[in-house]
Amino acid sequence: MNVPMLIISGPVGVGKTSVAGEIFDLLLARDVSHAVVDLDNLGLCWPFGDGDPFNDRMALRNLAAVWRNYAAAGIERLVVARVVESRAELDGYRAAVPDAEIVVCRLAAEAATLRGRVARREAGAAREALSRRAVELAETLARSDAADFVVATDDRPVAGIAEDVLRGAGWI
Repeated sequence: MNVPMLIISGPVGVGKTSVAGEIFDLLLARDVSHAVVDLDNLGLCWPFGDGDPFNDRMALRNLAAVWRNYAAAGIERLVVARVVESRAELDGYRAAVPDAEIVVCRLAAEAATLRGRVARREAGAAREALSRRAVELAETLARSDAADFVVATDDRPVAGIAEDVLRGAGWI
């Protein structure tokens, strides 16, 4: 059975987690069987694997285990929040979720928006580094072939963004 998988990508501060949460609510209201996974949390451990600076291998191994549980419970669709920088990375998702039909949405925002969101969200020493990383990653992703479509998040309510993402994916 094919598994529709929607990956919400984008730089730090663009709203991946917030949009994924809103998508959960929108699909729930439509009685659509689905699960939402913030993949960053599934890779949140230390030390990272050798040669794996963002702990991608651990996150994908954990996704495979979580997906098996969801599939056994009859879940039919999967939404994942995680940065995807290239189409080649999707092989890891396909290995974790057999028969995945993957659609990647890149969320985008202006540099000033990203910096402002990071400043409001982060405290302490990591704030400046994350602010710089957000802008650098936004530029990298804009040049990448990873996304199937892009949705802007500047000055927009999360519900409207989530609806645009679901429409772009062909899920509503």
